[in-house]
Order: sequence, then structure tokens, then C-alpha cells
Amino acid sequence: MSEITKEEMLRLEEEGELAADYLEELLDIADLDGDIEIDVENGRASVEIISEQSGSLERLVGNEGEILDALQELTRLAVQTETGERSRLMLDIAGYRAGRKTQLRALTEEAITRLRATGEPQRLQEMNPFERKVCHDVVAAAGLTSESEGVEPHRCVVILPLEESDEADNDTHEND
Repeated sequence: MSEITKEEMLRLEEEGELAADYLEELLDIADLDGDIEIDVENGRASVEIISEQSGSLERLVGNEGEILDALQELTRLAVQTETGERSRLMLDIAGYRAGRKTQLRALTEEAITRLRATGEPQRLQEMNPFERKVCHDVVAAAGLTSESEGVEPHRCVVILPLEESDEADNDTHEND
């Protein structure tokens, strides 16, 4: 990934600050305790809500991260309202996304091992865009190609063998 400019860094830090303000108000309304950490990762603002009280933020994550996904979208919209520009901000709550990344990396590595053993394309489970991106990155790091198939919310990653990888030119991970 190319280096980001100082101006871009300032813009991303501003996005993080705006998101933090929005999320602090949300935590106050929900009467939840949490600290907010802001960072810039992979060319996007990254905000995490953490709490020293184990389990106090789990209801903001929801089943399989569904509430977290919705809160991320609402936070992005709040930032966009303030800046007038689309935000690609990532939100994590209580380390859910970090833990999910670890699981997805392992799942993708297992699928790559199966592909190399059988030569057959490997179709992973349906995933949201964040999850698919993690898988596509693992596949690319292994020197293979993957693509997303299906229509939201039923899109999944398919890992292709080398001979099929060379022919795949549409719907690749750049679309996620």
C-alpha cells in the first residue's frame, strides 16, 4: 500500500475524532462505559470501543457482529454528514473484529491447504464485506486469486486454483 500524505492523515484523524464524538454520545445514551481509541490503519480511520468490564459491550456487537456492522454504518454516516465525504472508517467493539480476523485467517489458510491438495476451487461461507476482504488478503499473500460470488447478503469468497486464477478477471477482491 502506498504511503498516505500528511493531508490524508489529517483527514483520517479528523474522521476518527468525529466518529469518537458520535460514539461517546451513543455510549452516554445507552448508559454504557467504554473508552474510545482512534488510529489510522491501512489508509482508513479505525475506532475501537473498549471496556475494562468484561462483557459490558457485547450487546453492541450482537449476533455475529450484526449490531456492530449497523453501528459502523451509522458512524460512517455521521462522519459523512459532518465532512461531506464518504467515510471508510472501521469500527471495532471489545476486540470482536480483531478476533474475527484471526478466525478468518485460519479458515482461509485451511481452504488454501485443501485447494492445494485437491486442485478444486474452495468456496467459503457467506460473509460481509469486511470478512471477505480479510480472506482475499490472505489468499493474495499466498500467491493465489480469489473472487466474490453471489448477491449481498449472500456473497462468499471463492479461492481459485492457479490455472483458474489466471482466467479470473471479473468480480475479484478489489470489488469488496
